[in-house]
Amino acid sequence: MGKVIAIANQKGGVGKTTTSVNLSATLAVAEKKVLLIDFDPQGNATSGLGLDKRGSRGVYDAMIGEVDIKSLIKDTEIRFLKIVPSSIDLTGAEIELIDDQAREYRLRNTINTVRDLFDYIIIDCPPSLSLLTVNALVAADSVLIPLQCEYYALEGISDISRTIDLIRAKLNPGLQIEGILLTMFDSRNNLTHQVEEEIRAHFGAKAFKTVIPRNVKLSESPSFGKPVILYDIQSKGAVSYMDLVKEMVLGAGPDSTTKLST
Repeated sequence: MGKVIAIANQKGGVGKTTTSVNLSATLAVAEKKVLLIDFDPQGNATSGLGLDKRGSRGVYDAMIGEVDIKSLIKDTEIRFLKIVPSSIDLTGAEIELIDDQAREYRLRNTINTVRDLFDYIIIDCPPSLSLLTVNALVAADSVLIPLQCEYYALEGISDISRTIDLIRAKLNPGLQIEGILLTMFDSRNNLTHQVEEEIRAHFGAKAFKTVIPRNVKLSESPSFGKPVILYDIQSKGAVSYMDLVKEMVLGAGPDSTTKLST
């Protein structure tokens, strides 16, 4: 059974989709079978892997039982990476599912039908604590929280922490924190280091040693429909996500090695 990881933070602009796409791609290049589920109505993870996000079918169609999720799985440029695209129908999911007594379990039930086909299933959540995010957290084994190195991010992390506690108490007692990932890290900025110190002091080992730097190549790659590891494998952005995978998969620091292939 594959491990399901939700990438979640109710605050926008923290590198959530960037992490979803590049973590998925780097795991796949390390020869892990990965399914990325674009669970954000904006569909940026879909376009970030070079697919047309204006397609008529997406994960919502599987959630409501109109199609089998297996028919929605699309290939990408990376052999071991597949994606289930987003669709505009996700925008109305909360209203359409409001009377469904099992609405929080829709995504989990959908994912369970393909879970044994993959090593990892990554869910890119919308930037809100909506029914979609609740579905993702109920479906997940763990949640990875990208956190931009700024003051307001520290305020926002208490909201997602409370949500995780509620999900554990009522819907998914096994939900774990995969880790806190510091993003848009600027080593020249004093505030960046202050935020890092506070996060590491509060979360300890749950804060990844790896940080994701501000990086031009990382920002450019989505406009070319490629994860950064295909756009520029030598960039600091690509190297940082390779280090993250080593830390997650091998429990090792950036100096360790892992097999990478396309």
